[in-house]
Amino acid sequence: MRFLVYCTLTVLFLACKPRQGEKNVAKAEIERPNILWITCEDISPTLSIYGDSTALTPNLDALASESLVYEKAYSVVGVCAPSRSAIVTGMYPTSMGTMHMRTGKDVIGWGTREYAEHTDGEDIAGNPIREYAAVIPEYVKCFPEFLRKVGYFTSNNPKTDYQFAAPVTAWDENGRTAHWRHKKDGQPFFAVFNIEDTHESKIWKYSDRPLTVSKDSVTLPAYYQDTQISREDVARNYSNIEIMDKKVGEIIAQLKQDGLYDNTIIFFYSDHGGPLLRGKREIYESGLHVPFMVKDLKGTTGRTDRMISFVDLAPTILSLANVEIPGYMEGRAFMGGQEEAPRQYVYGSSDRFDEFSDRSRAVYDQQYLYIINDFPDKTWYKDVSYRKQIPMMREMLTLRDAGKLNATQMKWFQTRPQDELYDVVKDPQTLHNLAGEAGFENVRKRLRSKLLEFRDRYQDYGMMPESQLIAQMWPGNKQPVTHAATIDKKGENVVLNCSTKGASIGYILSDKPLDNLDLDSGWQVYDKPLEVKKGQYIYVMTQRIGFRESGITSKAL
Repeated sequence: MRFLVYCTLTVLFLACKPRQGEKNVAKAEIERPNILWITCEDISPTLSIYGDSTALTPNLDALASESLVYEKAYSVVGVCAPSRSAIVTGMYPTSMGTMHMRTGKDVIGWGTREYAEHTDGEDIAGNPIREYAAVIPEYVKCFPEFLRKVGYFTSNNPKTDYQFAAPVTAWDENGRTAHWRHKKDGQPFFAVFNIEDTHESKIWKYSDRPLTVSKDSVTLPAYYQDTQISREDVARNYSNIEIMDKKVGEIIAQLKQDGLYDNTIIFFYSDHGGPLLRGKREIYESGLHVPFMVKDLKGTTGRTDRMISFVDLAPTILSLANVEIPGYMEGRAFMGGQEEAPRQYVYGSSDRFDEFSDRSRAVYDQQYLYIINDFPDKTWYKDVSYRKQIPMMREMLTLRDAGKLNATQMKWFQTRPQDELYDVVKDPQTLHNLAGEAGFENVRKRLRSKLLEFRDRYQDYGMMPESQLIAQMWPGNKQPVTHAATIDKKGENVVLNCSTKGASIGYILSDKPLDNLDLDSGWQVYDKPLEVKKGQYIYVMTQRIGFRESGITSKAL
């Protein structure tokens, strides 16, 4: 990872809101359980535990038998980067300016931290946009930083994709070799393993691999053309799920080998809905509804219809770790000592996807989905070039142009109404819009009121053309830079400070000079004055999220 220095500017200051019903964490007898996230990419609840036994998933089935399975878990956006920004912050993407897919190339590990001045995309007003790191409100942190401050070892393997480069204060280890096995003896851990085999790109990248699921055994939704190409892509998706399941088993086997299985809370979930057409990038069940289960330390099993949103994950982990939840977080803890009342609604958003911009907002309750489309002149379908690498997508476009799609399949290519209402229990494929139909006006009014209330309650940066948002985040078209830290020796202690508001401070205490250090790991989170030994060196780096990190400041002690 390279750390460069530019000049610094400060942007996007928002008032920090008090948390409703916030509880203080008891300081005595604090428990810090191990927590493991096993995540995968781009799958809907197309698993046997949700009634779809097309793919054989013995490892997930075994985990589910010891877990609480959530039937109503939702991503906030139908693509990875905006959703992952919500997961790591506990904030809605729209309220911090991370809702557009994607802002830069900071996807794996610490990221590239380089941003092209031109892209193929344009914002909702038709203006060109550049790559950038989203500068989010100065008080918002990556939640693993709070875990590190109370002694957790945090590791992420390997995907970040937060819409900004992960600061070094977020993770002890971050990349393809990150593992809980590198923690200190007795140290609690929070470890993330992201399995990539179910990603959309594997539909074509794994095309030379044998299918483990027969194309004749798959069921196609009504909005797919029933062809051999479609069946092969759907079977490929299920085959990739089987690959993913084996890797889940390998991670759990390692946990058991280390004697940690019984005292580790395990989460499994996907980052959003399935990879195929009218799934990923959509605001429907097919894009936002995800598989989700938790094996806790109490032996809780069964199923729950409690609604949870990805914005709830950060506060929930802090609650489980007995760390006080910051007041700015917009999610609700659904487990742990700071658990809040179950939510009645979850919310989703849809903005730019690669080259194409749009704006829709959604609200779900236990039975219905309501959507407001701010630009009803646009079609449901977005001609995203990345997606056209899927064989059945190219085939569908050919069939469309030849007039060979039926009315259900053609609907995706038509313009949308201003609002949509679906009964997702009776109509999970969301084919029958109930908005305007007799008998559903009260449902529509109630959900519309909730969605408008949500849009009023939280800042929605999607209302602003993205080029204007970038200009606010990066004044003068330059990424702001975090000021370097000051290092002050006070007696036997060292005090660190940074004048950039909201910056986190990372440090390394070492007997080695700078040239002999691995600067991709080993950074600790500064929280209070440090006790040091004579002859040590201290190395300090600062970063506010979205800013370029400072250069490294050092001092011989």
